Amino acid sequence: MELSKDVLKIDAGKVADKLAGFIRDKVRNYFKRKGAVIGLSGGIDSAVAGALCVKALGKERVHGLILPERDSNPVSREYGILSAKSLGITWEEIDLTPILEVFGVYSRRDAIVRKYFPDLKRDYQFRITLPQDMLDRDRINVYHLEVKDGDGSVKSARLSRDDYLGMIAANDIKQRTRMIQFYYAAEKRYSIVCGTTNLPETLQGFFVKYGDGGVDIEPLVPLYKDQVFQLARHLGVPKEIIDRTPSPDTYSYVVSDQEFYFCIPYDMIDLILYAMEHNLPKEEAAQSLGITMEQLNRAWRDIERKREATEPLRNLPPTPPMQF
Repeated sequence: MELSKDVLKIDAGKVADKLAGFIRDKVRNYFKRKGAVIGLSGGIDSAVAGALCVKALGKERVHGLILPERDSNPVSREYGILSAKSLGITWEEIDLTPILEVFGVYSRRDAIVRKYFPDLKRDYQFRITLPQDMLDRDRINVYHLEVKDGDGSVKSARLSRDDYLGMIAANDIKQRTRMIQFYYAAEKRYSIVCGTTNLPETLQGFFVKYGDGGVDIEPLVPLYKDQVFQLARHLGVPKEIIDRTPSPDTYSYVVSDQEFYFCIPYDMIDLILYAMEHNLPKEEAAQSLGITMEQLNRAWRDIERKREATEPLRNLPPTPPMQF
């Protein structure tokens, strides 16, 4: 089998019908609820999941939440509203900034940033990234702190392990605060919370436990990212959202999913994962992708490491096997 984007082609109409049927069945027969709540981030995954919920349940039974905070890209809010209006659903906006300030999210992260760059002006932006040369050299994934100062200059420093963990621990509160808002909105509407995580994100653990991973259903988990785009076009997701670069949108300095976590483009991740899942020969995969075996092995190892390291995120909490 030749490995190309053709292997990911789906009959978008049939897949949309099946996923809508899955949502309808779980809402009505498993959870026995009357509707769904979905967070609209302004990205393609939430737009597609929202459209599937509308197809399954009707727009009157779907409610959208737009949850900006101090670091959010203004485009996220704009496109979240665009998504809600294009779907014709009810929606509300809640600014999470005051809650996150009380939790100390910003002050804890700012203390780490100031530790590395004590002379920053007040209006700086920051993000954390991984080096983007994974295919070209053997390396350990070590995050860097990048800061864009008020004068436009960009500085970078390698984060220590403890500071990285501190940064992530604070930032993950954002995802968990959103989860609380989703369940408040869902429970008062006798509804479920619909997730938006796709297959590459699920397999590599690109979600926060009890954050964006804290949902009732995950209709996009069977889909490679390219298939999400195919569904988006079929379901009429606005072009602006389809064309937007995927981003976690939790840092004030814009960072893409690739820069923050994956280190290679989604189209390459899709095909490598497909080769893994279907036991295709590595040699054929490398040739089809136009990369060397050495480069493929680096990407393959990185995906396997992330998959193994995040396995607990995909499982229920362990329980003792014995009875008392």
